[in-house]
Order: sequence, then C-alpha cells, then structure tokens
Amino acid sequence: MSGTTWQLSGEYMESCNCDYLCPCIYTNPQAEVTYDHCTAALIFRINKGHSGATSLDGLCFALVIRSGKVMADGNWVFAGVVDARANDDQRQALFAIVSGQAGGPPGMIRANLVTDFRGVEFRPIEFLIEGLKRAVSIPDILSFEIEGVASRNQNGEPFYIDNTGHPASRRLALARAKELHVQGFGLGLDIVGKGNNGHFAPFAWAA
Repeated sequence: MSGTTWQLSGEYMESCNCDYLCPCIYTNPQAEVTYDHCTAALIFRINKGHSGATSLDGLCFALVIRSGKVMADGNWVFAGVVDARANDDQRQALFAIVSGQAGGPPGMIRANLVTDFRGVEFRPIEFLIEGLKRAVSIPDILSFEIEGVASRNQNGEPFYIDNTGHPASRRLALARAKELHVQGFGLGLDIVGKGNNGHFAPFAWAA
C-alpha cells in the first residue's frame, strides 16, 4: 500500500481503565496513569473514506493499546481489528492503515511508541450510537459502553476538552464507562460499574 493516498472521516469512541478523567488527556500525556498501566480500546466508524480507488464507507476498525505507567514513555502493546464485512481489497487497505504501514496516526503511534505489535484481526464490529450513549462489541476481543457526561446547560451536549494532542481528535467529549471488557491479544480486563474514563468525537484522518 506504499504510496497510496487514503482519507477517512466518521465517528470515534474510546474507553480505558483509568479513572475519570484520564490524566493522559490533560498532561500531554506526561502524568502517571491511574493504575500500573493503561489499557485502552479506540473504535472508529468510517462514514466516508477511501484508500486509492477502494471505498471504505461504512466500515469499522479498532485500535487496542496497553501502555506502562506514563504513556509518553512508549513501550506500548499495540494491535488492531478490521471489520469482517470488508471485502478483499478493503481488508488489504484497512490492514495497512490500522497496522500503521500506511502512515497517518496509526503509523505515528507504531513508529514512536510501540515495542510489542500483536497484529490485526478481522472480526464483526458492532458500533452503536444513541444520544450521549456509545457502545461497541467485537466478539472475543472487546466490548464497552460509555455515556457522555452531560452539561448542566441542559442543551443535550456533554462536557468537552479542547485543543488536545489526542490522535483521534483535538476536541473530545467527556464520558464515563458503564463497563469495559478486553479479552483479545493476550490482554485481560473486566471493569463494571466503576465509571472509568471514556471519550467520543468525530474523526478525520488522511495520509
């Protein structure tokens, strides 16, 4: 896929095991995470996208990471999931993007922060949006449910944090998780009812 131009835009959501609000977001990310490591799942739904002449509209993918105590120090575990609905050309294109081979934000992450790349799997991805609620399910890999932290302005909007260095978006909605489960890629995590951290936002990537 080297030299192929790609562009994606759509919706992103995430949850990690850090307490709300994850300290990585407002410390660029220099502060220690809440526990001994941060395990995070980032899910993306492509509303409009292509890699070269291959349309990627409507497909989903996920990034799964585990960092040490300080995310900026690197030494991450990193893996990906590509939507099983993708045809052969779409699988090839998304594999290159998700693995970091095709550059863009996944390429930056893998080149600068990752020491343990655990591959890309093809699985069904269920991506749900309902008001401030977001949920994802990927069989045998991960699932979570988050809900935006509503502002008291009663405008139906969540709180936001702006001008971040996050790879998905500079402006993130703040959310709390009802549950987070990660089983894939040798990672094990089950959190229920603790209100741990979450985010969601529109995203736009290109390379």
